Amino acid sequence: MSPLLLIGIAAGLLILGAGVAFLAGGSQPKVDERLEEFVASDLAYDVPEDVAAGGGGPDMADRLDKALSGQGFFEPLRERLARADIKLRVSEYIIVNVLSTVGVAAAAYFFFGGNIILALVGAVVGLRVPRMYVNSAATRRMTKFNNQLGDTLNLWVNALRSGYSVLQGMETIATELPPPVSKEFERVVQEVRLGLSVEQALANMFRRVPSEDLDLVITAVNIQREVGGNLAEVLDVISFTIRERVRIQGEIRTMTAQGRISAWIISLLPIALGLLLYSINPGYVSELWVQEPPFVLPGFPCGWIVVGIGGFMIGIGALAVRKMVEIEV
Repeated sequence: MSPLLLIGIAAGLLILGAGVAFLAGGSQPKVDERLEEFVASDLAYDVPEDVAAGGGGPDMADRLDKALSGQGFFEPLRERLARADIKLRVSEYIIVNVLSTVGVAAAAYFFFGGNIILALVGAVVGLRVPRMYVNSAATRRMTKFNNQLGDTLNLWVNALRSGYSVLQGMETIATELPPPVSKEFERVVQEVRLGLSVEQALANMFRRVPSEDLDLVITAVNIQREVGGNLAEVLDVISFTIRERVRIQGEIRTMTAQGRISAWIISLLPIALGLLLYSINPGYVSELWVQEPPFVLPGFPCGWIVVGIGGFMIGIGALAVRKMVEIEV
């Protein structure tokens, strides 16, 4: 590798790192302090004017988010980050993607002796890593929320039967239960205090936690607020249904554990074996991607076809096993 290329890669990484540090040093703590002061007061005019106005203009991340807000990918990214409860703005998340792409590509380039093809594969992997992490965090948070929803409704029903209002019941959930359910209901209470209606605040929570069980709860609360009725009895029935569903899902996961583990083993075994063979005899395995005859097409050796077909078959096998062990309740 030429020294100029090394200097260019190092300069690019330094610039991206400086951008992340600059964006991370924004005014979010000041915004949180102003919101806390506003929420803590019962009336809007209790807030000082200088606090409500907020000293200073928006930082660079705010300006970038505002510039990107018109793009089609902005809202899906923001919703994905909100569902995973990751404290990143869209602009910061994009910079993390760029850093991951460049870092993994550079690592693959140096590790595999300057192979451009593997560096491009590393770039694709690095681009997917942040998205996979966000999706995994969102899935884990959703599962934990669904598991807590039965106990949440029990507490809410008891609070309503004790004479609490709907909003007071939400406050009890926010103070008595662990996250993520307490955090979500706390946000609902804060949004209502900031001027939103209960329906709007619950709709915002459903966008952050798109759970089918939560949709039932929100529908019941909205109907009760419009036409009246015994909300405690309705929530009690929904709570029983949710607990039974969670129990059945747990039994299904136990019964299908062997199939899911088999899918992971079948998918990862060829990759692990290929890496082991490469570490033992790099020259032998490198024949799969060297540009030497025989060529299927001009400049397209047979080894590339073998690697592509192998990866495709691994993916199809893992997907087939996953579909067989997925049982929807």
